[in-house]
Amino acid sequence: MFIVKSNRGRLGLAALFVTAALASFVQSANALEGGKLSNEATLTLEQARAAALKAQPGSILDQELEHRAGGSGLRYSFDIESGGSTHEVAIDAKTGEILLNKTERSK
Repeated sequence: MFIVKSNRGRLGLAALFVTAALASFVQSANALEGGKLSNEATLTLEQARAAALKAQPGSILDQELEHRAGGSGLRYSFDIESGGSTHEVAIDAKTGEILLNKTERSK
């Protein structure tokens, strides 16, 4: 009698772990730091993203919702890559006002 062991099960399990890790990475890249504050905001993340990209077209690298002085005291903050530079754009989370639009660093 021959017993044949297959690595197929182990490979399938490894692929499952890799897929789960990639999904977690993609989700964290799009996550909102400070998201627990979103119940205090009038604007949704999507509305704030649209306003930030209208003020500074480009690709959003990072996003955050935070308490900071100025405006209503609650703001969405975005790092946006555009034309070889990174810009910080802050949107008031309650009024939609642009609080900040400045170049942070150039390449």
